[in-house]
Amino acid sequence: MPIIRPVSDLQNKTPEIEEICIKEQKPVFITKNGNGHLVIMSQQLFEEQQALLDLYDKLDEAEEQSRAGKSRPFRDVMASLRSRIHA
Repeated sequence: MPIIRPVSDLQNKTPEIEEICIKEQKPVFITKNGNGHLVIMSQQLFEEQQALLDLYDKLDEAEEQSRAGKSRPFRDVMASLRSRIHA
């Protein structure tokens, strides 16, 4: 269930919002005049979500390359990765 707070809580209840963001690792949705306005979250949660988005982009790119016939045999890929790791 999303946590929704009015914009006035940013000033009046900042520690409470911070606790939700940090300890519960949940975003807090801020409304202004009854409409969605902001989303506040911890830096850690933001970075995790950005990493997931980057991963999804890379998976999409790999899927497109696979459909286009630009794939490489698994053994070649693993050999390349091992040489990078040990270099």
